[in-house]
Amino acid sequence: MASIDFEQVVQAVGDAIVVVDVSGIILSWNAAATRIFGYSEAVAVGQSLDLIIPERQRDRHWQGYAKTVTTGTTRYGSSVLRVPALHRDGHALSIAFTVALLCKDSGEVDAIIAVIRDETARFTEERALRKRLAELEARVPAGIPSE
Repeated sequence: MASIDFEQVVQAVGDAIVVVDVSGIILSWNAAATRIFGYSEAVAVGQSLDLIIPERQRDRHWQGYAKTVTTGTTRYGSSVLRVPALHRDGHALSIAFTVALLCKDSGEVDAIIAVIRDETARFTEERALRKRLAELEARVPAGIPSE
């Protein structure tokens, strides 16, 4: 059986893989994270996740983060969370991610891994389709059944 270089796997995947400690400091940042968010690994590692969290979302994010660290549970291990994020140049992103908790032998959370996908294009397309549908529905007179 071939041995697997997991660092090579992390760098090769198309989704961002970001590892943070319990205080929210970035420990690991792969090539896809650089592509999605615009920050090099050298710049991102050692920084707070606030680097990519829009200011208006930070309170809510850190409340949920603290709850996850304290309880050692998250519903986003298998359910996808979709949230806004920020690119280095300031433009808004729409991301979807799952998380995994890395725990000490004691069961205490030691780090959190996020696997992140940029869904900005999909989100923009869906928003445009919803807008177009609303416009079309507004043009149909009330009480006339559609075919």
